[in-house]
Amino acid sequence: MAERNLDFNRIINRKDTNCIKYDFAKRRGMPEDVLPLWVADMDFETSSYIEDALTKRAEHGIFGYSEVQTPYFEIVRDWMKKHHDWDVEEKWLVKTPGVVFALAMAVKAYTKPGDGVLIQLPVYYPFSEVIENNGRKAVSNTLYLGEDNRYHIDFDDFEKKIIEEKIKLFILCNPHNPVGRVWTKEELTRLGDICVKHHVIVVSDEIHQDFTFKGKHLVFAGLKKEYENINITCTSPSKTFNIAGMMISNIFIPNPDLKYKFRKEMDGAGISQLGVMGLVACEAAYSKGEEWYQAMFSYVAANIEFTKKYVNENLHGVRMIEHEGTYLVWLDFRGTGLSEGELEHLIIHKAKLWLDSGKIFGECGKGFQRINAACPRSVLSEALERIKKAINNY
Repeated sequence: MAERNLDFNRIINRKDTNCIKYDFAKRRGMPEDVLPLWVADMDFETSSYIEDALTKRAEHGIFGYSEVQTPYFEIVRDWMKKHHDWDVEEKWLVKTPGVVFALAMAVKAYTKPGDGVLIQLPVYYPFSEVIENNGRKAVSNTLYLGEDNRYHIDFDDFEKKIIEEKIKLFILCNPHNPVGRVWTKEELTRLGDICVKHHVIVVSDEIHQDFTFKGKHLVFAGLKKEYENINITCTSPSKTFNIAGMMISNIFIPNPDLKYKFRKEMDGAGISQLGVMGLVACEAAYSKGEEWYQAMFSYVAANIEFTKKYVNENLHGVRMIEHEGTYLVWLDFRGTGLSEGELEHLIIHKAKLWLDSGKIFGECGKGFQRINAACPRSVLSEALERIKKAINNY
C-alpha cells in the first residue's frame, strides 16, 4: 500500500479536536479569532502508515499494560544509524513520555536543590521551568548574535559559568530552538571538552535532529567516547512525524551509573510502562515513514525559503535570523522601533496572530517572535501578509 498523506497544501480543520494550538486561544488570553503559528506541532496529517498501524491496534480492542521488545529497539536503532550515523545499544535505551519529562528527571537525578544548571538563552522555555520548578537555579551562557546573522557561543563565558557556579549539569539544545542553529563539530567538541574537563554531565535535547536544512546534525554523544560517558541523549519521533500527542521519546544513556540514577527518578515519579499507542506509532514511523518524512522535509524547507524571501522583500524593519535547523523560524523585529508592548499588541491584536513571543525564551529574546513554518503555504503566506499589513498601518 502506498503512502496516502502527501498533500501538504491541504488545509485540515483542527478546531474542536481538543487541539492546544487551535482550541485554547481564549483560555490562554488570546482573541478567539487569532491565526495560530506558535506551538511546535505541524498542521500536516502524519504518515498514512502510522494511521493504519494505530487503526489496526485500536481494532484489537484490548489496551492493557504494554511493553515493546527488541524489534522496537532495532527499528529505532536503524533510523539513528541511517539518518545520523550513530550506533546505539539496546541497554542504553530508556523510554519516557516526552523529552521535557526526561529533562526534569535528569535535573532531579544529577543535581541537588539549589544547584545551578547551565543553559544557553534564548532557549526553549521548558528548560528554565524544569530547572527552577525543581528548586534549582538556571544559569545562562547566553548566545550572541553575530554579524553573520547567526547565533554563536561565548566559550570563555561557558567555562567561566561552570567554574563560578559549580555547574554539574548542562542542557544542550541541538538543533537549537528557537534560534535555528545546527551546531558544528568544532562548536560541539569545544563544549564537550570543557564539560569533560570539569566533570559536567550533558543532557542533549536532539528532538529536532531530523530537521537540518543547512550543515549536518551531529549527535553530541557520537563525537567522542568521553562524551558518550557523560551524556544523556533525548530523541523522539514526535516532531519528525507530528505525533507529539502520543507522548513517546527514546532516551539513550550509555553510562550505567547515569542510567541507574535516571531510572530511579522515573520510578519515583511512578512511570513504568508508556501508552501502547505511542509505542505503535513510533515503530510505524521509523520503519515505514521514510517517504512521508522526505516529502514533508522538502515542503518545510521550501516554506522556510519562502519566509526568508518574503521577510527580506516585504517586512520593513524585520529580519529573519539565518536558519539552519528546526521548523521554527526566529524573526527579529527590533528594527521596527516598536517597544516590547507595542510589538505584542501589533502581532496579537493588529495582525491577529498567535506566535511565540521572544521574551518567553529569556530576556535576550525580547523584540523577537518565533513562527512555526510547518503548515500549508497558504497559511504561512496569510500570516506574513498580516504582519506586513499591520506594520504598514502602524
